[in-house]
Amino acid sequence: MRLHDLSPADGSKSKRKRVGRGPGSGLGKTAGRGEKGQKSRSGYSKRPGFEGGQMPLVRRVPKRGFTNIFRVEYAVINVGDLAQGSTGSEVTPESLAADGLVRRGKPLKVLGDGEIDRAIQVKAHAFSASARAKIEAAGGACEELDR
Repeated sequence: MRLHDLSPADGSKSKRKRVGRGPGSGLGKTAGRGEKGQKSRSGYSKRPGFEGGQMPLVRRVPKRGFTNIFRVEYAVINVGDLAQGSTGSEVTPESLAADGLVRRGKPLKVLGDGEIDRAIQVKAHAFSASARAKIEAAGGACEELDR
């Protein structure tokens, strides 16, 4: 195979549709826009949520609840995952992100699901009571980081 033999796969490329180029093209005269009306005019664009003049859903449905601007969203990991994932004796948010167990950018919270059988030093932004108890019962330590 040489460079001049390269070509796109069959069916992967199709010719551009040229509208409004005469009756022979099949898309002449009105260029596929139908007859009269707002949609046939140039510059037409329907705004998001428009329902033909009917009261839109976003205005028909009442507003409910609120968004707490002080809410902290944590990246969570369970004690059982800590035991499987880490090979060292110290676990930090950076080491867990490097192992692909949590995503970067959010504070880390350790939850108590699963079992742990060895002593590890865990550094996180928050711990559940059961997670703290399990880590300390296994001989490890919990250190809370600042957010």
